[in-house]
Amino acid sequence: MASHFVLLVLLVTACSIAFASDPSPLQDFCVADPNGPALVNGFACKDSKIVQANDFFFAGLHLAGNTSNPVGSKVTPVTAAQIPGLNTLGISLARIDFAPWGINPPHTHPRATEILTVIEGSLEVGFVTSNPGNNLTRKVLQKGDVFVFPKGLVHFQRNVGYGNAIAIVGLSSQNPGVITIGNAVFGSKPAIANDLLAKSFQVDTKTVDWIQSKF
Repeated sequence: MASHFVLLVLLVTACSIAFASDPSPLQDFCVADPNGPALVNGFACKDSKIVQANDFFFAGLHLAGNTSNPVGSKVTPVTAAQIPGLNTLGISLARIDFAPWGINPPHTHPRATEILTVIEGSLEVGFVTSNPGNNLTRKVLQKGDVFVFPKGLVHFQRNVGYGNAIAIVGLSSQNPGVITIGNAVFGSKPAIANDLLAKSFQVDTKTVDWIQSKF
């Protein structure tokens, strides 16, 4: 009887591990068809007979992004929305350009781990662990350095040099998603009630109204 129980536990454990990640593709590729009639978790597949090389191609990642904005950075994503051939492959990347002292504000990717490498400049990077610890892990990176941001954790980057900085990031999802904390909390549509935010952040409603006006 005990041996049957042990076998059952091992079987349940094996099944939980097997279903802990996205399933592998069931064909060579599934080029995204955003106009397809089927509603699926991702994109429907384009007919493989009409797939072309351009479905796996993206041009322009060598071009600098426009950092003339309040945060001083620009993210150029390369996901399944830009390369349809990434559909079902569970990977994507992005280029991030930073003006001097520009930031990529605190944000999270709900569906992906991120790995970043600095191409030019110096970046301060960090992430915060989940409640109740909320521990900050941070480091200053130089050209050629690599840093990993665990899936789902709030993280940020900041250019700490006086010149422009460039980073390339890899993400473990074809559609990692991004939730910028300030935009989500203070820029939601419709707005979150200011008295609720005032109590959450221990400030008055006028302060909340002022912050919301920025988003």
